[in-house]
Amino acid sequence: MARKPNYGLNRADVNRSKQAKQEEKQRAKEAAVAERRAAREADMAAGRPHTPEPDSDTD
Repeated sequence: MARKPNYGLNRADVNRSKQAKQEEKQRAKEAAVAERRAAREADMAAGRPHTPEPDSDTD
């Protein structure tokens, strides 16, 4: 006789993978922010004012 499927275990696996994906995405965002912050601070230390990137949405 076959065993009953363990839906709770399957759901936990899906939730674990979703959480890992979200954490990886958050780490990537934080790394990008840190990189921009370091570039801005380097510009300020060199005496150059920070120039924000132009918006590509303007017409």
